[in-house]
Parts: sequence; C-alpha cells; structure tokens
Amino acid sequence: MKLYYAPGSCGLASQIALQEAGQAYELIEVDFKTKTTVEGDYLQVTPKGFIPVLKLDDGDLITEGAVILQWIADRHPEHRLLPPFGTRQRYRALEWLNFVASDLHKGMAVMFSPYLDADTKKRFADGNLTSKFAYIDEHLSAHDYVLGSDFSVADAYLYNVLSWPPRVNIDLSGYAAIQRFMVRMGQRPSVRAALEAERLAAR
Repeated sequence: MKLYYAPGSCGLASQIALQEAGQAYELIEVDFKTKTTVEGDYLQVTPKGFIPVLKLDDGDLITEGAVILQWIADRHPEHRLLPPFGTRQRYRALEWLNFVASDLHKGMAVMFSPYLDADTKKRFADGNLTSKFAYIDEHLSAHDYVLGSDFSVADAYLYNVLSWPPRVNIDLSGYAAIQRFMVRMGQRPSVRAALEAERLAAR
C-alpha cells in the first residue's frame, strides 16, 4: 500500500489514520509544483494531480482525503476510528468530515493561493474563516474530540487543517479549546509518528 503525499499538506490526516489502524504503508512524496515523484510523472498515477492518493496492493486507487479516511476506518473496524454503520454517531462523524472538507479545508486553500494579495486574503479570513474557528472552538470547549471522548478519523482531518493557519499568519491563540485540542492531538503516538515521517514539528 502506498500513500502519495506532500509534507504539510492534507495527506497528514491519512497518515495519522493509517498509524492508528496499525496499517503498513509506503510513503511516496509528491513534488506538488512539478507533479513528479521518485516514480516519475504523478499525473500518470492520478490525472487529478491532487493529494493524498492511497494506492492499494491490487493497484486500485482511492482519492479524496475524507474518503480515504473512511476507507481506512472501515477496513479496520476493530480500532473504532468511526462509529458503527447505522448509528447516529456515525452520521455525526461524517458530518464533521464533510464540514472540514467542504468548509474549512477549501477555505484555508484560499489562504495559500498565489493569485490573491495579502489584503484580499485577510478580508476573506475575517469574513469566512473566523466564524468557522469560533464554531469549532465552541464545540471543542465541551468535548475532548469532535465526537466527545472518543477519537475518530474526523479528529485527524480537523487537526491536519487546523495546523495550517499559523503558516498563513492566522492567529488561533484566542481559541482556547482549539489550542487544547491541538496539544491533545499532538500527544497521540500516531500524530507524532506521522509528523516525524513528514519531517514536521507538532503544532
């Protein structure tokens, strides 16, 4: 099994999930600018050109981070990385995965755009991201993890995306619950192992 990733990108969540599941995998780093890897042209792996991509042992590919996380969780139900099928908590977890993917992740992507100036990015952050951080902070003020006391792959994705704001000069220090969550997540062995593999420091 291979995980195609770029350091500090959204593949970190998939790594965390694989570590939590005890699933062996090989990391293949993608140069996102040139779309190349040590294997050659990354577009030959996936025409989408995005990361992460999970290549299974039979050669099949799974793309889209939130889907990869669900696949890992469902492949290893004994680790309870998602609640059981049909339960209300399962849909709460999927709700969070989709919120992170469609609202938070996409919003943060704007902040990395080379086509927008600093003032435009600041206005976007103030008008679109601040309310999302406040929502997350309020939720985490009453929960250790997004589903309560139990870790899930939704936490891996949330941690991944919440590690980005400091890189684009967004100060999250005023969100106490988010800060506690980031510290709590950074103490998990799976997170430490994933960060080490990507040569990153804990946020």
